[in-house]
Amino acid sequence: MSDQSNNTGGNGGGGNAGLAFIVGGVVVVLAIIAYFVFAGGMGTQDKNVDVDVNLPEVSAPDVPTPAPAPAQ
Repeated sequence: MSDQSNNTGGNGGGGNAGLAFIVGGVVVVLAIIAYFVFAGGMGTQDKNVDVDVNLPEVSAPDVPTPAPAPAQ
């Protein structure tokens, strides 16, 4: 009969190499996103905004004068 050998001792961490690779990739992607969010990313843009709004002057309508009360 052949002997079956199960490696129960030692490291046993062979399955964690793929997980470490995935976590490392996620960390790199998050670092790139954080750079673009916090450091301004692709250079600075000129944000000089000049808003000039010229509106016509609006006046309230004249209040009508009440008619005189009839004499009694």
